[in-house]
Amino acid sequence: MVEQGKVNMARAEAVNKEHCSSTSSSAKLHTTEVLHQTKKLPYCPMKMALGGFAATVVLGYFVLYSHKKPEASAMDVAKVATGMSTPENTRPRS
Repeated sequence: MVEQGKVNMARAEAVNKEHCSSTSSSAKLHTTEVLHQTKKLPYCPMKMALGGFAATVVLGYFVLYSHKKPEASAMDVAKVATGMSTPENTRPRS
């Protein structure tokens, strides 16, 4: 069983040496051009920026909502997230 493992290791090293020597010679044949380059993006960059901003806002709202205190309502969290809150919205209700 140990001999079989040594044989397999020797085969793997031989294949690795073959692969390394063939890659170095074939690497010289490749051009320096960037492959799969497209001229146009699939969507308008402004739409992608707005989509990313909207996703960030939604994620931020849910993070604030998950960390809210039990006495705070969803409207209080929305006011804090948009910066429209007043001290009455941020203090516990009696």
